Amino acid sequence: MQRRQYLLALAHLSACAALPAWAKPASDSGLFPVDSRVPGGVARLSLGPSSAQPKVTTAEGTPVLVVGDMIEWTALVGIPLSAKLGVHTVTVRNDDGTQSLDYSVSDKQYAEQRLKVAPKTVDLAPQDLARHERERAHQQTIMALFSAPAPTLTAMRMQPPCPGRRSSSFGLRRIFNGQSRNPHSGMDIAAPTGTSVVAPLPGKVVDIGDYFFNGTTVWLNHGGGLLTMYCHLSGVQCSLGDALQPGQTFCQVGASGRVTGPHLHWGVMLNRTMVDPALFLA
Repeated sequence: MQRRQYLLALAHLSACAALPAWAKPASDSGLFPVDSRVPGGVARLSLGPSSAQPKVTTAEGTPVLVVGDMIEWTALVGIPLSAKLGVHTVTVRNDDGTQSLDYSVSDKQYAEQRLKVAPKTVDLAPQDLARHERERAHQQTIMALFSAPAPTLTAMRMQPPCPGRRSSSFGLRRIFNGQSRNPHSGMDIAAPTGTSVVAPLPGKVVDIGDYFFNGTTVWLNHGGGLLTMYCHLSGVQCSLGDALQPGQTFCQVGASGRVTGPHLHWGVMLNRTMVDPALFLA
C-alpha cells in the first residue's frame, strides 16, 4: 500500500505542471466561483483525495460539477433561489464508496422593486401564454444538459460578456401592481444595440431561439452542468454546434422580447439552477 501511494505521489508531481488550471488543487481559489452558500449562490465543497474523479449528485439526483485532481477534488454546487435555509446534502461516490456530505445554506436578502404598470403588461393573452409554455418545455431540455467540461476550459472565473453598466442584479424581485413575480434570474448589462457580446469561457452553442420573454437567445454549454444564457439579442453570429473560445464575439446586444430598452440579460446555470453571475466574475 505504501509503495502504491508513493508511486501515485510521483505520478502527480510529474504531471502537475501539465495539468490545466481548472484541475489544480482547490486551494487555488481564484480559478473557481466565489463560495457563497446562500439561495442563488455556489457551494464549493472539498471532497479530498481520490485516484478517480468522484461522482456527486444533489438530493434530487442532479449531477454536480466536480473539478480538481487526485490530490484534491472540489464539488461546485449551484444553490436554487428557492432553497430552504439550513442543512443540505449531496451524495458522493468515490474510491471509498458512497457517502453523504452536508453543507448549510444561510439567508440573503435580495432587493425588491415595486412598480405600477398597465395590466396588459402583466397579464398575458392566452396565445402568448400558450407560446411561453411551449418555449419553456423546450428550454428545460437545454437546462438539463450535462457533459464533460470543454477540453480547453482552464478556469471558471469570467470576464463580463460585454461592456456596460449593471442595470439589474441577480435576485431582484419585482412586484407589479401588487403581484409578486419570480426573482431576476440573471444579470442585466445596459449597452447600446449592436454592442458585441463575447464568450466568457470556452463552450459549445447548444441553442439559438426567438422566445416570447427572452427574445433572441443563445445558450452556451461549458460542460459539467455549467451553462450560460444570453437574451434580448439584436443579432447572432454563431450556429448550433459551434465551439467558441473565450473573447470570441458570437452575438450583439439588443432589445428583442419583453424589454423596455436595449441590454444584455446574462444568466449562469449550474446543476440545472440559475446562480448569481457576479460570483463568477474575475
